[in-house]
Amino acid sequence: MGLFEQLTEKVKRNNKRIVFPEGLDERVLTAAGRLAEDGVLTPVVIGNKQEVEKKAADHHIQTDGLEIVDPANDEGFQEMVDAFVERRKGKATEEGAKKILLDENYFGTMLVYLNKADGLVSGAAHSTADTVRPALQIIKTKDGVQKTSGVFIMVKGEEKYVFADCAINITPDSNDLAEIAVESAKTGSLFDVDPRVAMLSFSTAGSAKSPETEKVTDALSLAKEKDPSLVIDGEFQFDAAFVPSVAEKKAPDSVIQGDANVFVFPSLEAGNIGYKIAQRLGGFEAVGPVLQGLNKPVNDLSRGCSAEDVYNLALITAAQATAE
Repeated sequence: MGLFEQLTEKVKRNNKRIVFPEGLDERVLTAAGRLAEDGVLTPVVIGNKQEVEKKAADHHIQTDGLEIVDPANDEGFQEMVDAFVERRKGKATEEGAKKILLDENYFGTMLVYLNKADGLVSGAAHSTADTVRPALQIIKTKDGVQKTSGVFIMVKGEEKYVFADCAINITPDSNDLAEIAVESAKTGSLFDVDPRVAMLSFSTAGSAKSPETEKVTDALSLAKEKDPSLVIDGEFQFDAAFVPSVAEKKAPDSVIQGDANVFVFPSLEAGNIGYKIAQRLGGFEAVGPVLQGLNKPVNDLSRGCSAEDVYNLALITAAQATAE
């Protein structure tokens, strides 16, 4: 089976509830309708019920199986306001919280925080910041994780690789890179990738020395401390991590012998360029970004996404929730 067929089988048995804050977006509604019709998960769509149903009717989208929730008319709104004030620990008044929670992303994130939903997918009509900010303020990162990060699952046929961080952290330091490596390995396992992690640079096994390469080698040591069971090495140039004949020459003693499948880039610039090259020149499908390191799954769409992208990212989000 392909990646998404595998994910469908994995999540279908668990009936997870996934929030879609952008209930008036045609692509989101189309995907939510399909997910409900396919019986994969329960879509919780945020928006005015009449407006959402009219939008769906205009585009011949079935709303059977959708749960439509309107922040302005929600019976549990005051409970949510009180929980938000408590969570923000003095950074929000009750009146301020009432205004903030009319924002669909904040409202949807609170549904996840209060265990009324299992995950959230947004970004079709909002910026990454609009999606991630509520998650960081409310759901927050897991114990021991300082920052969230974003990975792409690169898929072509039966090939699957994890590229990180390609979405969030512009200039990660050594500790950031170590966290990204450990969390990316966990994310890879969700997609049946047996993680073998390569810490990438422009140098292999000390062939060059600079603050940039030292950052990567320091990160390697920190990652091993965080998870001694992790199969990981570096620093690597990409070819040494991916091509066995190059690894044999450049890093003959490494545990990674051209068989890495999780690639940690030294900067967002490198990661973003790398995944787009693989996508556009290599013919890989780039699935994501998948956000990792949060207490509950929240994922960000591209504003240029298709209904199929929404559907697939919802599957991923439900798979993350299932693995918790």
